[in-house]
Amino acid sequence: MPGRILRRLIVHEARLRWPIPAELPDRVGGAEVLACGRRGKYLLIRFAQGTQIVHLGMSGSLRRVPMDEPLRKHDHVEWLFDEARFLLHDPRRFGAVLWHPAEAGPLEAHPLLAGLGIEPFDPAFTPGHLHAGLRGRRQSIKQLLLGGRIVVGVGNIYASESLFLAGIDPRLPGERLSRPRSARLHAAILQTLGQALESGGSTLRDYVNAQGAPGAYFTLHAAVYERAGQPCPRCAAPIRRIVQGQRATYFCPGCQKR
Repeated sequence: MPGRILRRLIVHEARLRWPIPAELPDRVGGAEVLACGRRGKYLLIRFAQGTQIVHLGMSGSLRRVPMDEPLRKHDHVEWLFDEARFLLHDPRRFGAVLWHPAEAGPLEAHPLLAGLGIEPFDPAFTPGHLHAGLRGRRQSIKQLLLGGRIVVGVGNIYASESLFLAGIDPRLPGERLSRPRSARLHAAILQTLGQALESGGSTLRDYVNAQGAPGAYFTLHAAVYERAGQPCPRCAAPIRRIVQGQRATYFCPGCQKR
């Protein structure tokens, strides 16, 4: 998209998680895309007059398709360029296409972005940064990772896997992580996310990439996630499943210490 003129933004269904602003097609039609970026799970399409904030929800996808490809059910928004066409497909309508006008101030101040933690591959995300963020936090370490206030991108699968790799019980209060254990968890997060990226990510089974093709699933390589009752790959103890904050957590009671 960057450097191309968006000829038309076509909204077929505006009732997503939040209604798509009715004036948005007129605001961006005929405008050049200056840059594309990402913050947490939000995709950012920047124009001179503002930024589109796009979220894929639980099972949405943004894919590039041939110019003459027929719309599928649940294709709700189109970005039309001279030689490119992108479709937002969102069966559950949990996604979003929002607008942050330039006159509203810095994009980082938008309510959806302002509270997000640091990106995991940002050089500023260090063991010390993680340890400082956990200081005084009585919530479980698993919930703190999912909250996205300290670091973004560590979703439910990655949190369980990272904690297993670091040998930390997911129920442990964040404030009880020492500096050495914080360093182990920091390294485990980077290793887990790196492996997931190499294998195409992990998400719901209907995940597709930008070309509409399914990815390889990190879940196939998971050590504990969705393996309740199976032997731990380290000590052979049965993997346990508990629920934390309405999300399933998998861990080894033998290897992961409180």
